[in-house]
Amino acid sequence: MDFEEKSAGNTYFCGRKHNRSTSFMINRELIRIKVIHVIYSYYQQGDNQLDHAEKELLKSMSRAYDLYNCLLQLIVEVHRMAMRTYETELSRYQRIHEGEAPSSKFADNLFANQLGSNRQLRQYAESSNPWANDEDFIRRIYKRVVESTAYQEYMADDNVVDKAAAYERDREVWRRLYKQVFMKYDDLDDVLEEKDLYWNDDRFIIDTFVLKTINRFSVRSSIGQELMPEYRDMEDLDFAKLLLRASLLTESTAHSLISQFLRNWDLNRLAFMDLIIMQTALAEMLTFQQIPISVTINEYVDIAKAYSTPQSGRYVNGLLDAIARHLIQTGRLQKEMAPASKSAPVDTADESMPDAAVSDASDEVPLTPVQP
Repeated sequence: MDFEEKSAGNTYFCGRKHNRSTSFMINRELIRIKVIHVIYSYYQQGDNQLDHAEKELLKSMSRAYDLYNCLLQLIVEVHRMAMRTYETELSRYQRIHEGEAPSSKFADNLFANQLGSNRQLRQYAESSNPWANDEDFIRRIYKRVVESTAYQEYMADDNVVDKAAAYERDREVWRRLYKQVFMKYDDLDDVLEEKDLYWNDDRFIIDTFVLKTINRFSVRSSIGQELMPEYRDMEDLDFAKLLLRASLLTESTAHSLISQFLRNWDLNRLAFMDLIIMQTALAEMLTFQQIPISVTINEYVDIAKAYSTPQSGRYVNGLLDAIARHLIQTGRLQKEMAPASKSAPVDTADESMPDAAVSDASDEVPLTPVQP
């Protein structure tokens, strides 16, 4: 099976650089992160059943897509609160005629009304609207929206523009609101965690897909405008399952290689998350011939930086680079690598490895054999 990774309109690897927005949500970057999280949990719980781990992976990825829809629906719910607020203020003004008439500008926002009419999102909300019982929270986040700089500047902009320009302005204010309010509102994290524990670690990457989706809409978009599909195709689903199985079934091989290049360090002193990241990276190198080594290393170094410690990226990079070159030289890996740079990556024999790259006792999890 060809596991070469492609972007919309271009052939690239690993989805690291695209000329256009990614057209699917569960991409290889998110798959790798999910696999690592499932492997970490697998060892922590000591289940040792590979089938159970695979079911957990598929469930986790499915719930990530639910979060994507949930956050888009939150935009719709906040806009509906804005419309109800405007109607209440207008009714009051018509009764007493005091002060200025309320502005309908935000309530009439072209993008928000378009998103609220989207067929796919409406089907999601009709089947299971996660915000149905959260009116108090919707009111609180709407208050944050009204207090934001993006909202104040939008409402103060009285320039008369044509429909296309008005749409761009209306879409842009929601993009800014999402970044300024939604992504920085701690209460939203708490509410999402109460709804689904899977969502706690997914926010930072799902937020990027919500922003991409906002950008994909245009003045010409109809109610049938497609949101991001869950997967590009079945190949990505196969990639996820095979990566998980390969990572667990080649555990002893990976740990042996890592121990060999740690030299003066015991494997148990390595931060547990770093160990899982390198174990998964080595499984990918050895299993997926179509994915270049440089892509694999870069992906897992980024994951180490995001999910372990800032120092972890440096050591993961150095160890994976050294192991990959060893595997090529010994004929166990039939891939190419660029010549080593003059500034060597990391001296894995260096005894001054910082504490951040070393596990505490609380990090240590016994690794037990896999039961397929």
